Amino acid sequence: MTLTRRNVLFLSAAAMAAGLATPALAVTGTVSSGKIDPLPIAIAPFLAAQGADADAAATAGVIANDLARSGYFKPLPPESFIEKIGSFDQNPNFASWQQVKAQALVVGQVSRAGDRMTVAFKLYDVNTQAFLAGSSFTAPAKLSRRLAHKVADMVYNKITGFAPYFDTRIVYVDESGPKNARVKKLALMDQDGFNPRTLTNGKEILLTPRFSPTSQEITYAAIGTDASRVFIYNIDTGQKEIVGDFPNMSFAPRFSPDGQKVIMSLESDDGRNANIFEMDLRSKQMRQVTNVPAINTAPCYSPDGARIAFESDRGGTQQIYVMNADGSGEQRISFGNGRYSTPVWSPDGKYIAFTRQATGGFGIGVMAPDGSGERVLTEGFHNEGPTWSPNSRVIMFFRDSQGENGGPQLWSVDISGYNEQQVQTTGFSSDPAWSPLLK
Repeated sequence: MTLTRRNVLFLSAAAMAAGLATPALAVTGTVSSGKIDPLPIAIAPFLAAQGADADAAATAGVIANDLARSGYFKPLPPESFIEKIGSFDQNPNFASWQQVKAQALVVGQVSRAGDRMTVAFKLYDVNTQAFLAGSSFTAPAKLSRRLAHKVADMVYNKITGFAPYFDTRIVYVDESGPKNARVKKLALMDQDGFNPRTLTNGKEILLTPRFSPTSQEITYAAIGTDASRVFIYNIDTGQKEIVGDFPNMSFAPRFSPDGQKVIMSLESDDGRNANIFEMDLRSKQMRQVTNVPAINTAPCYSPDGARIAFESDRGGTQQIYVMNADGSGEQRISFGNGRYSTPVWSPDGKYIAFTRQATGGFGIGVMAPDGSGERVLTEGFHNEGPTWSPNSRVIMFFRDSQGENGGPQLWSVDISGYNEQQVQTTGFSSDPAWSPLLK
């Protein structure tokens, strides 16, 4: 569902002129440093118009949580605030915000009209007293958290310069039951772990759900009692469609960048090899992309659709290869110690994320598409399955824990290797995939 947005209009010419100034705010740190100094930001308690007190408090809380979890901001405790904002139209007393060490200030207001909710905000640079951004979003009240995510996205984008990613969702495999007999269901939640819901009944073994880059659809592999199938599930309608019903095992389906094709790996009749195939979703025609006696799997298109990254053991161990979309020009790009798998191209095309298994455990890392600049961001007993935020700044993955009562949990880490944290889910969870920004 599309949210309605309008720019907030200001009568003060001075404020409008200030909004054109170059922001003096900065978040320090670099990709390679592995350290970010978060920016102190004050999110004033949002004003409640027309009795929306609970909505106002919840909205401010979601915004603060989003910004804090990004690692680039340090929301200040509201009890430390000196000034109490009494009107959305008043000019802040910047001296009082400087006194609590805030460098940025967010002022907001929430109102309701029937089942519709509106959130308006303004963002200021406290030190220069400059107005940086302001907007208003309206949607059905049931989408109140999305309104807050939209505000957080604008604040994040204005101050860091990075594209937004808070108004997104995660599809993953929800796992329950004993370790040797897990029930696996397709599940969906907001990127911050809220609003979880299961989408399937757990009667099949589910593998590798992946979002379409162009629609709210998911493709995944399912192993039933009689066949291996690849499905497309429409989140809005709840309907699922069989892409293919394969006599042999199918693995790791993923959409093409235009959403018109699905690429996957299919096992050979004798079960000894697997090769990569592409299906046109309109014609249902299959095209074989690789033809090598090896396990070739986990294909992922580059954002422009011109190349494909995949894993293969053709050289004796699992490694990452890149080829043209027609299957030509195959080239190995991983040469570090250990085995490499699950390559995923970043949305901006600059990196390929991967899982590396070496002595001591599993690592999640990134490298350039030519294999240069390899960096491991996090290591542990069993880390696997990276997926990119739509702005190419955050990687989510799952981490399995040891022991009879252990199981997989979702984690995220910044591309700098900083700000590693668990993503809360209701139970064990694996195979996350990040959606594009919602409309």
